Amino acid sequence: MFFLRIVIMSLRALQTNLMRTMLATLGVIIGVSAVVSAMSILSGAEKEVVDKFESMGADQVMIVSGGGRRQSRRIRFDALKREDADAILDDCELIKAVAPEVTQPMQIKYFQKNTNAQVLATTTAYESINDYHVAEGRFITREDDRSERKVCVLGHKAASELFGQVPPVGYRVKIKGLGFTVVGVMEKKGFLGFRNVDSQVIVPLGTGMKRLFGMRFVSMITAQATDQSMLEAAMQQISRTLRSQHKIRAGADDDFNMFTQEQAKKQFGDVTKIFEVVLYSIAGISLVVGAIGIMNIMLVSVTERTREIGVRIAVGARRIDILTQFLIEAAIISLIGGVLGVLVGMAFSDLLEKITQVLTTFTPPAAIVYALVMAGVIGIVSGIYPAVRAARLDPVEALRYE
Repeated sequence: MFFLRIVIMSLRALQTNLMRTMLATLGVIIGVSAVVSAMSILSGAEKEVVDKFESMGADQVMIVSGGGRRQSRRIRFDALKREDADAILDDCELIKAVAPEVTQPMQIKYFQKNTNAQVLATTTAYESINDYHVAEGRFITREDDRSERKVCVLGHKAASELFGQVPPVGYRVKIKGLGFTVVGVMEKKGFLGFRNVDSQVIVPLGTGMKRLFGMRFVSMITAQATDQSMLEAAMQQISRTLRSQHKIRAGADDDFNMFTQEQAKKQFGDVTKIFEVVLYSIAGISLVVGAIGIMNIMLVSVTERTREIGVRIAVGARRIDILTQFLIEAAIISLIGGVLGVLVGMAFSDLLEKITQVLTTFTPPAAIVYALVMAGVIGIVSGIYPAVRAARLDPVEALRYE
C-alpha cells in the first residue's frame, strides 16, 4: 500500500512537468524503435531466406563450378559438363537422380504479348528432384532432350502473363526468335531456393545449350541422395567421381564446389551475425543516448524540487522513500518511452517493407519483450545517480533552497 502511494506521487510529479517528461522519453523512444526495427528487419530477412533454403530439399546436393590455382594464382572457371552429371548418376550408388541445368534471362513472346522470364534448360529429372510438377500437359521428356526438340513448359505466372485464362498447351511462343511449342504448364510453386519458378520457362537441356545459349558447360548440377542420412557419404562419392572426370591430381584443389541446404543455412547464419552486431551496436548507442537524457532530466528535476525534498524529509519521509520515488519516476519515463518506441519501431518496419517492396519484416514477440525489459533496466540504471543525490540532500540546506 505504501509502495503504491509512492508510485502515485511519482506519476503526479511527472504529470506536473509533462513537457520535461516527454523530452526525457524522446531518447528512449528513438533507441527502442531502433532496436525493434533492427530486430524486425533481421528476423524477417532470416525467416524469408531460411524458408527459401528449406524449399531446396534436405536430400539435395548442389554442385557448381569452383576455382583452382594456376601459376600461384587462384582463378574461377567453368568446369561442369553434362557428362559429369551422367557420371555422377552412373558411379555414385548413393545418388538416385541428377539434374544438370543452365539458366539465363530472356524475353518470351506470344504475338503482341511478351514477358521477361528465366529460361531454364534442364532434364526430365528436375521435376522429381524438386517435387515440382505440371498442372497441365506434360513435362519435358528424355526424347525431347535427345532430339533437341523446340518444346517448353511454362511456369504458372509466365503462362498467365502470356495467355491469360486460355490453356496454353499446344500453342507456340518465341524465345530468342525461335518458335517453341508449349507442352505443359507447371503448378503454382513460388520459390525453389532463391529462384521464383513461377516466372521461369523450362526447355530441354540439349535444346537450351545448343540452340539458345550456345554453351558447352552447365551452371549447376543438382543431385538427390537416396537417403538424407547418407548425404555426407554421397558428397564424398560425388567428389571422387568429379575429380576423376576432371583429371585432378592428388593434392590439387577441386574445380567445383558442393553445398547442401544445411551448409547454406549455416553460412547465411554467419553473415546474419555480422549484421546483428552492426545494427544492434547502432541501436545500443541510441539507447545509451536515451539513458543520458533521462539522467540529465532527472538531475534537473532534483535541483528544481530541492525544497520539496527538504519538506518531505522534515515531515518524516525516509531517505529510502525519496530514493524509491525518483527511481520509480525514471523507470516510468523509460517504460513510457519503451512502449511508444515499440509502436514506432513496428510502424517504421511496416512502412519500410511497403516502400522498398524488397525487405520482408517480422517482429517476433521476444523482440517486444526484450525492448521493454531493456527500457525498464535503462530507466532504473540512469535514475540511480539522481535518486541517490536526492536522497542524500541535507534537509536543513534543502529547506533554505530557493
